[in-house]
Amino acid sequence: MMERMEDDKPKKKLTFYLLYSVSTAVIGSLQFGYNTGVINAPEQKLRRFFQNVSMERYGEPFSPGANTMVWSFAVAIFSVGGMVGSFSVGALVNKFGRIKSMLLANILAVLGGGLMGLSALSRSYEMVIIGRLIIGVFCGMCTGLTPMYVGEIAPTALRGAFGTLHQLALVIGILVAQIFGLEFILGSDTLWPLLLALTILPAILQCVMLPFCPESPRYLLISLNKEEEARKALVRLRGCEDVSDDIQEMKEEGMKMAMEKKVSILELFRSRKYRQPIIIAIVLQLSQQLSGINAVFYYSTGIFDTAGVTQPIYATIGAGVVNTVFTVVSLFLVERAGRRTLHLIGLGGMAVFALIMTISLSLVKTNESLSYLAIVAVFGFVASFEMGPGPIPWFIVAELFSQGPRPAAIAVSGFSNWTANFLVGLGFPKLEELCGPYVFIIFMVFLIVFFIFTFLKVPETRGRTFDEIAQGFASSAGKPSTEPEAVVAGLTEGKEPPPMSPTDKVPMVDLH
Repeated sequence: MMERMEDDKPKKKLTFYLLYSVSTAVIGSLQFGYNTGVINAPEQKLRRFFQNVSMERYGEPFSPGANTMVWSFAVAIFSVGGMVGSFSVGALVNKFGRIKSMLLANILAVLGGGLMGLSALSRSYEMVIIGRLIIGVFCGMCTGLTPMYVGEIAPTALRGAFGTLHQLALVIGILVAQIFGLEFILGSDTLWPLLLALTILPAILQCVMLPFCPESPRYLLISLNKEEEARKALVRLRGCEDVSDDIQEMKEEGMKMAMEKKVSILELFRSRKYRQPIIIAIVLQLSQQLSGINAVFYYSTGIFDTAGVTQPIYATIGAGVVNTVFTVVSLFLVERAGRRTLHLIGLGGMAVFALIMTISLSLVKTNESLSYLAIVAVFGFVASFEMGPGPIPWFIVAELFSQGPRPAAIAVSGFSNWTANFLVGLGFPKLEELCGPYVFIIFMVFLIVFFIFTFLKVPETRGRTFDEIAQGFASSAGKPSTEPEAVVAGLTEGKEPPPMSPTDKVPMVDLH
């Protein structure tokens, strides 16, 4: 297997069919982004709608406190749905495979979008809340399904760049939602239900495109043992007849798996072999949510307002554009600079900009010109996020685990991401009331902690096969890979020291 890495040219062939399959899968990520961002712009319209419904039903409007309660609930219930959705991914993909699971998930998108779209006609704010919950479950599934499918069909040399596409589609979704949410497009008093229901269109598009995508060759070969079908899928994806290297790599992983039993969520934490990678996976997901990025996005309009911007919604859209541009930058860097390096640069940059944001927002009352510094800080914060903490946690989880524990690991890390998302969404408005502009100091402390953790614990996974990555953890858990479970025909490299990253020639950090 190592000879292949030393080959003159790694298989980097990009075929149309591979691009088509990846693009189809990331429509799910686009919807996740859209539904995350869509609720921000029509806030006042929805609050008014809640008041009107209350008047019609009970003859009196909600008290301001009750209105805020219903509103916060409608926003936060999305994350509760996300927790449920992300947690169900493992069971779903093992039963139905990757493609059918994505098709099933779209039923929820149509259902949730339909409920929200018809809520104004039905004069029911409950429909908005139930719709958000269902859409949340759908988006939770997408956060597991898309990176898993993309990671499994991408060639090793392109895995990082393709993994970043999940995040790129997500930020484009947020940007589209912000633009459509403008008052004169769909953000008006009459059109907001359409804005919320628009997510049905990409769901239908994905349903039309999915049947032409191949099932994940890894799933076909390793889980279903259908080698011929896996070979056919690979030939189409790679655009060449000779896919024996890929098949060989999967077979070796499959033989190891046959000796590993299916890994349950509890076993991920019990087994020394998986404990370290699952902790890394969870902490990386937390570093994404507790970095404060959602606080900046959920309340960006308010932040720009505090900073004294006259048209805050356009500044928010500006942040969305910066978001998209830097995700594209990260797309090109992730296979050159490596995952670990980009994650560190991103976390460090965010910590610096969080400090600048705090200083400028706390002094803006005394010095008007500082409002520009606040905007620069927000843009810098968002740009740093998209360099590392945005894209990397999603696909590195798929890289840290072999086929056996991967579904359970993706479920656990997705669940921790959504839980943190929920807590930030619920807690940030209250925290902001208490701390004012100093709220970003809390996030800054988190960022510094995550920076230190990444520096000390996270290995580089660029350019290495899933198997080599798993080997590295096995040897660092003090389990030399010469144990019976790893003695598979032809697998002698387990006796070597921890695998090197082929590009940096640095052994993986030994973490005792």
